[in-house]
Amino acid sequence: MQRTTTQRIQEKQKTIEELKQVVNTLKHSAQTAVEHSEKIFTELILSIKRRQHEVTQLIRDQERTEVSRAEGLLEQLEQEITDLQRTDTELDQHPHTEQHFPFKKLSDSSEYDQSSSMTVNHILFDGLRKSLSDLKQHFEDFCQEEISNIISVVARIQILPLTRIRNHFKQYFCSFTLDPNTVVEDLVLSENNRQMTYTGHLGIYKFPCKVFCKESVFGRCYWEVEWSGRCVHISVSYKEMSGRGKGLVGTFGNNNTSWSLQCFPKPVFWHKSSKTEISRPLSSRVGVFVDYSAGTLSFYSVSDTVTLLHRVQTTFTQPLYPGFWFSALGSGDLLNLDNSGSNTSVFSSVKLCDP
Repeated sequence: MQRTTTQRIQEKQKTIEELKQVVNTLKHSAQTAVEHSEKIFTELILSIKRRQHEVTQLIRDQERTEVSRAEGLLEQLEQEITDLQRTDTELDQHPHTEQHFPFKKLSDSSEYDQSSSMTVNHILFDGLRKSLSDLKQHFEDFCQEEISNIISVVARIQILPLTRIRNHFKQYFCSFTLDPNTVVEDLVLSENNRQMTYTGHLGIYKFPCKVFCKESVFGRCYWEVEWSGRCVHISVSYKEMSGRGKGLVGTFGNNNTSWSLQCFPKPVFWHKSSKTEISRPLSSRVGVFVDYSAGTLSFYSVSDTVTLLHRVQTTFTQPLYPGFWFSALGSGDLLNLDNSGSNTSVFSSVKLCDP
């Protein structure tokens, strides 16, 4: 017995040393990553400043060119006016001796004809504002997409074994029940309102087939969902009590108040109608972890191991509720609900798991 205890102590001490080494390695790697990140962002800032200087120089060069051309024309026109005024004065002084003056008749003046028929363009630099605004929007959208990818990469860097992660999450396990008041007619609740099944036909697909849970997320919450069939979305969302079956304006993942994991035909994360495709395989059980105060939402594929699928870093500003809905059959498109003409029965379901 004593030998077994001593052996266990030695094993744990070995684990401690290994863990300390891993922690030190992680810290060093994190510091290196931070320094590289600062270097890259510094280069990006300098690149943006160079582009700003190039655009400013382009505007100023065009300004100087056009002002120079306009000033040259102004000088020419003013000279022509002076010449015409002098001619007019001389004609007034000698009305009967026009043929003796060595000047051109007005009708023969090519300069006069040219300046009189000139069209002045009143195009200013206002149109540039839209191009610059579009550039800003494209840049922000690109940055948002890439930052989401970076968040996913960083979230996959974990020290604890995945089996321990699941045990760690279970201390935050929350039990939820589906809210019958948010169910449309083609959705069937069972298992004490902990399972939802869609048994309709594609040709008479009801929109939206979604349901909220009664209970809201608080603090740190973890729950697991078993799903089957097709078109299943596992979501969290703010809730708007606007009537039966209308928990949200729009569908989960199609606005800035909900976040949704599409399970079929391949895992895709949706938010504000924007999708992030997930390359990792998805099992029939999904774990969801929310740290409300920290603003983190994580989806996991749960089987013999736990695999992080996607993590979101945001700020939650309203009570958050778990929710589910069924989208179009295998379309892979959040809003493609046109399945008319098909009589195929759909038996898709989600079930809230016990701890």
